[in-house]
Amino acid sequence: MDETASARAELDRLGRSLREQLVALINDLTIRVHLRRLSLDEPKVADPREPLRHHYATSYQGNRPATVTAAETASRAASFLRAAGWDVTASQEDDDGILWTVLVAHRDGNSIRILTSNDTPAVAFRGQTAALALHPPQPARQSEALPTPQTVTPGYVVCYSCDGLGRCPGCGGRGGSARPVLP
Repeated sequence: MDETASARAELDRLGRSLREQLVALINDLTIRVHLRRLSLDEPKVADPREPLRHHYATSYQGNRPATVTAAETASRAASFLRAAGWDVTASQEDDDGILWTVLVAHRDGNSIRILTSNDTPAVAFRGQTAALALHPPQPARQSEALPTPQTVTPGYVVCYSCDGLGRCPGCGGRGGSARPVLP
């Protein structure tokens, strides 16, 4: 297996592991579970610098049972995660007058964040995998010369929207206007 395929296989393994852990937590801590909302379809770019680093990230919000307090929910989540080998820290955060109990758990580069409050039955789950480079770094490429009024194709003008930088839909990234100049 080449480096790219093994990196993607490792990222996929981390994604499956994260989803399994989130599914177990969500089923244990919330009611009326709708797991189709918990998607890890394709990895997203986590760091745009070369080499690009990708990760899986997802979030889910459910409700805790009415008979269970936020503290009990946080305690159960912390116990569940610690038993599964996660390092867990707990803190309190105030967000616009709502006091949240926040659990942050880490394992194998994956992280899970769980928020719960007595002010609302909502329990929020956020998870993400470690960010991995899926491709080797690309060598820096020499950028093409920017179009100027002297170098643009005769009958065309330098794009007014991006000044020939090729960064707008008007010129389609070519830097020169897509339409010829009319006499």
